[in-house]
Amino acid sequence: MSAARLGLTAIAIAVLLSGVAASGGVIGKTERYGGLKPAAVALLREDQRLPWEAYLTLSAAAHKKDVDTLEAERRGLKALPAPESDSLHDHSMPLDRQAQWYGSEEARHIADGIVSFQTPAGGWGKNQDFTKGPRQKGQMWVVFEQAARSQPQDYPNPAAVHWHYVGTIDNDATTTQLHFLAKVIAASDAANTASWRASFLKGLDYLFAAELPCGGWPQIWPLEGGYSDALTFNNNAFTNTVTLMNEIASDTSGLYGFVPAKAKADAAAAVKRARAVALASQVMTAGKRTVWGQQHDPLTLKPTGARNFEPVMLSATDSADLLVFLMSLPDPSKEEAVAIHDGIAWLKAAAITDIAWEKHGDSRVLVRKAGAGTMWARLYDPVTMKPVFGDSDKTIHDDVNEISAERRQGYSWYNTGPAKALKRYEVWAKEHPAKARP
Repeated sequence: MSAARLGLTAIAIAVLLSGVAASGGVIGKTERYGGLKPAAVALLREDQRLPWEAYLTLSAAAHKKDVDTLEAERRGLKALPAPESDSLHDHSMPLDRQAQWYGSEEARHIADGIVSFQTPAGGWGKNQDFTKGPRQKGQMWVVFEQAARSQPQDYPNPAAVHWHYVGTIDNDATTTQLHFLAKVIAASDAANTASWRASFLKGLDYLFAAELPCGGWPQIWPLEGGYSDALTFNNNAFTNTVTLMNEIASDTSGLYGFVPAKAKADAAAAVKRARAVALASQVMTAGKRTVWGQQHDPLTLKPTGARNFEPVMLSATDSADLLVFLMSLPDPSKEEAVAIHDGIAWLKAAAITDIAWEKHGDSRVLVRKAGAGTMWARLYDPVTMKPVFGDSDKTIHDDVNEISAERRQGYSWYNTGPAKALKRYEVWAKEHPAKARP
């Protein structure tokens, strides 16, 4: 039995009992995940411990290479180039253009920018504008986020925020760069694609190195410490990466003919491990599978807390994305089929009607509104199935209108994202009907 199936009630009870009295709707305090620690790894049996120790060593070496490379570039420079500050959420790399566009000068210019900003470890930062031209010598590889300066409590090392997200799969980073490079390579004369192919394969090796020994990926690699070390389902980090691996392994699109056979086999193995950890980490309650948290402890596979306003809860949005991926598999196992049926049943039970956001002054509030469409809360208590909401001071609330206006505005507490999983299920279930259980 997986660790995620054990201790679920304990998680919920700890959340419910750790807070102050229920006045004001405060029901607990967020417990942030402290990161993948050598001390925790040391407690494992030797056969389990060795892969994790090797993983931590590899991560530390990759971070040192990043740091040493930048320091060497900057040695002797009279002035350091400013880091990029724009944040386009990776919109500079469109993936929905006609195939011939990727052979255009514009697309090749973007591809060259992508190559120039690849970190020595092989990944990319997030929210970068690659239309502005290549990276300058001594320039940081990633954008310097305003959030890192304004919300230092959310970052594991506020004194080194300029190293934050130096290699990440958050906000579609790294996987988008690889998708874009593959499209440009496919649309170009093979004789002119050497630098793009080398960059792609280096990026693929980065994802292989970043894969956790349990399967799946952390949000940031090399590891930074803190919540980003966790097995991350949030923001499509897991599904984006495993989907790319699956595409490379099968190569049904024909985009990955330049990828060596061994790398394709390694991608297939990564998909197999990712599928296994998805099943092992799906939270069980009352003997039935439910869904997943936004991130899970990679050693215990239990859901974990992240930022101050992201408590240990079940995530409807991220679970829906993972269920869509599982339903895309042509060969779901019996256990995966059960995981899908039970996950969809949970999403159906979690649906909320007759509520809507309304503008009140400079903020918004949630109101009762008859006839409003179906929505889901982002986070749910794993036992009570009630929506929960975190605030910047780590307090957990049972009413979204009780949290600060800044957090109410700055997070998608209610959304319609899970609807896509229910729609996909209507088709999938016809081919994979639920079977009665004893």
